[in-house]
Amino acid sequence: MKRRIFIKKMIGWLAAILVFVGLGGLAYRLWDEEEETASEKAEEHDIAVGNERADDKEEKKEKEEGKKDTGPEEGDKMIPRRTLGKTGYAVSLFSLGGEATVEQSGRADEAEEIINRAIDKGVNYIDTAPTYGGGGSESNIGLVMEYRREEVFLATKTGDRSYDGTMRLIEQSLNRLRTDHIDLYQLHNVRTAGDLESIFAESGAIKALEKLKDEGVIRYMGITSHKDPDILLQGINEYPFDCLLMSFNAGDIHYVPFQEKLLQEAVNKDMGIIAMKVTARGRIFQESGLQNMKQALDYVFSFPISTAIVGISNQDEVDENACIAADFKKLPADEIKRLEDLVKPYEQEANFFKYHW
Repeated sequence: MKRRIFIKKMIGWLAAILVFVGLGGLAYRLWDEEEETASEKAEEHDIAVGNERADDKEEKKEKEEGKKDTGPEEGDKMIPRRTLGKTGYAVSLFSLGGEATVEQSGRADEAEEIINRAIDKGVNYIDTAPTYGGGGSESNIGLVMEYRREEVFLATKTGDRSYDGTMRLIEQSLNRLRTDHIDLYQLHNVRTAGDLESIFAESGAIKALEKLKDEGVIRYMGITSHKDPDILLQGINEYPFDCLLMSFNAGDIHYVPFQEKLLQEAVNKDMGIIAMKVTARGRIFQESGLQNMKQALDYVFSFPISTAIVGISNQDEVDENACIAADFKKLPADEIKRLEDLVKPYEQEANFFKYHW
């Protein structure tokens, strides 16, 4: 700017001299050309900036349109849907869990591709938590929620047992997920009677959930655990939660099973029931045991759950799980028993989270 002012002053002085010596026409042209040049440069800058902004808008528009839900690809079978309990929402039988690749901050592009692929295949339920990947899971999911939020029933969690702590966590989750509301907000990993006591205290997390629901920030409330079914049973009997997220796989029956009293009580209460730990992080697969994902998913799908969430490593796994769900037929009792017997010799691996977490 200083250089330009100096140049203008020099031209002004030159113009004055020219006027003095009778060359006023030349002086005017010199001044006018400098102003015109400056004007042209400013105009060129404005056009460049405008084009850049237009390009940015166009790129974002193309991204949104290019990844907008077009439904399953031609020839794909639809993933069956079941009612998510009293919410009335029709949820895909196979749903996306926010772990594996999806939770890794350094793999945001891959995570975005996986999430988009899942939605394109008919998945309409996504589960995450602020602890997955230290917030990486919510942030990666937020990349897609920014332009596909209306296509997904979105669930996240609070691991804090207090009112104030939960209020802080929900703000962080909303920011990372790039949304103004959560469909299902869950009390994360409720393990002990002490957890329940803190949650239901006067300044406990349940008060935060109630306030958030009243304000429309969350739509439904849930409770989760993979440790002790009796604690969850106590929780759902003490409070009318909408949904239950529980661990469940072919090894469950062999150690403190979630599928006995807890599952039946949740069904009786018309709760949305979400299964997790379907593969026990891959430990369910053994040379002499379960061999493939179809066995693992078909087992869980054969019970009265609403959906099963699975952490995904790549797009091929999305396609495989969607295909298994689309082809699912309820297993007969003898096949269910056979799969349980296969897992029995290594049930501690299939139930590792009950033993060690």
